[in-house]
Amino acid sequence: MSNLDRQAALTVCGGRGFVVAEPVRELLSPRRVQLGESTEVRRLLPNLGRRMIGAWAFVDHYGPDDIADEPGMQVPPHPHTGLQTVSWLHEGEVLHRDSTGSLQTVRPRELGLMTSGRAISHSEESPRPHARLLHGAQLWVALPDAHRHVEPHFEHHADLPRVTAPGLTATVILGSLDGAASPGTTYSPLVGADLALAAGTETALPLEPDFEYAVLAMSGEAEVDGVPVLPGSMLYLGCGRTELPLRAVSDAGLMLLGGEPFEEEIVMWWNFVGRTDEEIREAREQWMTSDRFGEVKGYDGGRLDAPEVPPTPLKARGRVR
Repeated sequence: MSNLDRQAALTVCGGRGFVVAEPVRELLSPRRVQLGESTEVRRLLPNLGRRMIGAWAFVDHYGPDDIADEPGMQVPPHPHTGLQTVSWLHEGEVLHRDSTGSLQTVRPRELGLMTSGRAISHSEESPRPHARLLHGAQLWVALPDAHRHVEPHFEHHADLPRVTAPGLTATVILGSLDGAASPGTTYSPLVGADLALAAGTETALPLEPDFEYAVLAMSGEAEVDGVPVLPGSMLYLGCGRTELPLRAVSDAGLMLLGGEPFEEEIVMWWNFVGRTDEEIREAREQWMTSDRFGEVKGYDGGRLDAPEVPPTPLKARGRVR
């Protein structure tokens, strides 16, 4: 899970000052970013109008892309600190390698969860040969201060719990939903769920009123609390909800993201989450000059160089520099 933007900006996120404490319907439009050689993503978080949803700090949606005659996802080794990455696929496969020695192919509706902790590096690539289509989401979860220096590790969970209702199958990716709990390790109260809706379904999901929520549209046509959401868009829902009305116009795929508002302010830049821009600059320097992030073995190619950190210091809370 990577941010390959060579013009990456220092961004302050978190803090309850950004949280809407009541139910809202705020439709977020994506920014298009090139990921590797042949994959373009639609970036929903961070967004000019919304920085985080609970501890969820980064959301990209990509595909479905026809990669039959393309290399597909090819992301060279790169570093992470202070976060967890979530790999979630609807179509295709992604081969994960990291500096702890993990080697794992992640397939549709399997959880690939990497906890960077103090420091890790990893690569992602479409296997050779690979499926014709590639479609998925990549997400980051910010680690709270008490856990952001844990030992790095990777988890793969192929069998995840499901919540079902007529016309609805909800796969619990992280956290818990309606009594079903994911085996994935979490460090703050949150939920991530994949929602598959059959055409014509009208239903409602139970929610936690203390959580803030958003819904990412993956495919098909659906309405979330009466608002049409198109693939690649995300609807921010605020807090204070006990249920979420859903209606599927066609077969549709959605992702529900939520959690307790993240109280700490964080600084995000490139592939790092820290607390100060000085900490970010130190991580960047260590990626370029030291062995702090370890080595990814087996990737056919070199690793990514970090771009330059913007010289302007952060002067205003919540501003992008």
